[in-house]
Amino acid sequence: MRPIETRYARSGDMRIAYQVVGQGSLDLVFVPGFISNLDLHWEDEGYTRLLKRLSAFSRLILFDKRGTGLSDRVDAHNLPSLETRMDDVRAVMDAAGSGRAALLGSSEGAPMAMLFAATYPERTRALALYGGYAHFHKWVMSPERLDAFIEMAETAWGTGATLPHFAPSRVDDAHFAQWWARFERLSASPTAAAALARMNADVDIRHILNVISAPTLVIHRRNDARVDPDASRFLAQKIPGARLVEIAGRNHPIWTGDVDGVADLIEEFLTGERAVGEVDRVLAALLVTRIYDTARLGDRMWSERSQRFQETWRLLVGRHGGRSVGLHGELMISRFDGPARAIRCAAALREAAQESAWQARKGRMSARSKCAVRPLG
Repeated sequence: MRPIETRYARSGDMRIAYQVVGQGSLDLVFVPGFISNLDLHWEDEGYTRLLKRLSAFSRLILFDKRGTGLSDRVDAHNLPSLETRMDDVRAVMDAAGSGRAALLGSSEGAPMAMLFAATYPERTRALALYGGYAHFHKWVMSPERLDAFIEMAETAWGTGATLPHFAPSRVDDAHFAQWWARFERLSASPTAAAALARMNADVDIRHILNVISAPTLVIHRRNDARVDPDASRFLAQKIPGARLVEIAGRNHPIWTGDVDGVADLIEEFLTGERAVGEVDRVLAALLVTRIYDTARLGDRMWSERSQRFQETWRLLVGRHGGRSVGLHGELMISRFDGPARAIRCAAALREAAQESAWQARKGRMSARSKCAVRPLG
């Protein structure tokens, strides 16, 4: 899988980072939540899975909102209004050559998507809202809870301390918790995170819901840890013709939990056709990788290098369109839709092992992989 190109759109004095993937018949703009980082998304299995599913039926337009990720930061002493931030969607669409698109607003991205739909109805094909809300203090956090969250973020940001507030069931997942800490650090500084929280706290778009004319799908997890499910029930009541689907789960981020279930709902809503499940595919390739200590390093040194290589393995598997199945002792198992991607990934893993050994300037590390093709369905 070739690297995704990141470009920049100009929105007023701001530069907004965006990416375009997929070649589907409709444009879909993904408006992300609280924080984001376009490059880091592709390093998480769940996030990659979501983006691959969406880009399979659409030309998917991704961007980092101002104040987060690869986009310009905001002035913490002069925070922009939601109307100003919403216009970043228009700027990105213009830069990507999209005249009319469906919008997927996730969490804090949902109010921005709804405001865009109300402001630019001629450019809004449809509206899919996940875990969204119309009023921050009513359905997300009271002013007192917000102050406590900002204080915690300013003192512990970058450690993954916010994870229990967003995905409590993933707290004991050491790999995901480590990724989440990087997600915090690479998406915003402590000051930027506090500014983003204060900007979101000003959200109140209850008065514009009844003028939204685009077909609307509202999705919410019944036990959402961050946003009260009543928030989406209110949206479904106030947006003309909106359809509400409540699904099981407690984790808030759209790329956690049953990612395929959410993607299925969105695909059927936007295309009118049910998604074709993986069980209908003809072949799947399993790649089993094992690294060898050819230099007989000490246990501690080898353990450290082995752990580093496992991180590289996860990254390369994602970049080549695969999914990491799991670790079984020294065996690293991944799955691909076909043998060609698996073989290219195996070659990249071998090069990575050799490069790792060269950088350490001591001995050799060898990675050996076996690929098996099995029918599905």
